[in-house]
Amino acid sequence: MVGPGLHRPRRRRAAGRLRREGRVHVQGDWRAIARRRGLMHVLRVQDPFRRGQLAIAALFCTLGFQYATWAARIPAIKAHLGLTAGEVGLLLMATGVGAAVSFPLVTMLMRRLGSQRLALLSSTCLALLLIPLAVVPNYPVALAIMLCDGVLVGCLNVSMNAQGAALEVRHGRNAMAKLHATFSAGSLGAALLASAMNAVNPAVIAHFGAAAAVLLLLVVYARQGLPEGEGPAADEPETQAAGTGTKARSRWTLPTRMTLWMCCAMAFGTVTEGAMNDWSALYMKDVAKASAELAPMGIAVVSGMMVLARLFADGWRSRWGDGRIVRVGSAVAGVGLALALLTGGAVPALIGFACVGLGIAAVTPCVYVAAAAQGAEALTLVAAMGTTGLLGGPPLIGFVANSAGLVWGLGAVACCALVVTLCATRIRWTGHAAAAGAPAAAGPVGEEQAVH
Repeated sequence: MVGPGLHRPRRRRAAGRLRREGRVHVQGDWRAIARRRGLMHVLRVQDPFRRGQLAIAALFCTLGFQYATWAARIPAIKAHLGLTAGEVGLLLMATGVGAAVSFPLVTMLMRRLGSQRLALLSSTCLALLLIPLAVVPNYPVALAIMLCDGVLVGCLNVSMNAQGAALEVRHGRNAMAKLHATFSAGSLGAALLASAMNAVNPAVIAHFGAAAAVLLLLVVYARQGLPEGEGPAADEPETQAAGTGTKARSRWTLPTRMTLWMCCAMAFGTVTEGAMNDWSALYMKDVAKASAELAPMGIAVVSGMMVLARLFADGWRSRWGDGRIVRVGSAVAGVGLALALLTGGAVPALIGFACVGLGIAAVTPCVYVAAAAQGAEALTLVAAMGTTGLLGGPPLIGFVANSAGLVWGLGAVACCALVVTLCATRIRWTGHAAAAGAPAAAGPVGEEQAVH
């Protein structure tokens, strides 16, 4: 066995080389770290990009997990409060309303707290909000809780996407699509937990208590890995165009035309995503006449293709650019779904649903990155429109389906995807550092560099 005093020059050279290459982030004296933890621990420390990516992914997973947790127990809440179908619909709409009206509050909190603190605060509150929802005494209180849930969702949605955009610019590497994939993974995990809790203990309070514990663990993990130095100043909407800085705006201003196009693309893109998740199974059963075993495959195909596409979309962004990915993807989604509806049948429907999942998957990550480049206010407004479209779109499609039929309802979804293609032609997509092959910036940068 080699003694502890031998090969110190070799250890020093190895640690110094890894530090220069950015493969290990070492703070303090490397000798002290090596003595406390051993050299192999130093060599295995994750690089800053990977550590930040996993921490932000925990925030995305938190949002998906919390949303799917209460959505899975809507029948139990309905029975507990004795609600009608219309009252349940209004309860679901309250979340969308809360997200829509949260824009001024989120803008103020982003300036005062910064995206890091706001993300941790809102994710903690979302976890704890499950407890009062489990023991809600009456319908008005339930409406108030769901309204608060929508506001907190808006806060977390903006702050975690700001963190993701800052991570991409700081390290010159694409990450946003994979981060959005963890949202879907969180929803899947919540569905599995709901199924397990129903088998073990069907009480809502037991289920929501276990879910809150899981969410708090995710928040703790995210807190330990989020990049430091993302204070309130980092979210000030300072404009830095062509190397020329201007004074930070101290109050809210009207959105630019570019921001409005991004809001339009985000709203119609999330309507497409949300409506397919809610109406695909019903189309398979009532219109395509699929068997009971095949009907649930509609949502499985959409969700599976979205997760798969988001895992690879960051590489596509680096190769072809965000603008082309959004234009081609949304066109594939709209045309594929329209052809499936015209053809009819279960197999064409599944192919069309796969086109939607594949094509629409990268829309929201790319639009969030483009909005972050326009400033914190633009990102906040675009995120609010995205949450509103995701939660409010399915009921609107339901109104169309109720009056004209489900085929026309999903036809409206195909039109929404094509509207995203039109909006994408009007958006000025940022030249991403990772796509251009630019090296990562040396040292930590403030979030103002990410959003401007």
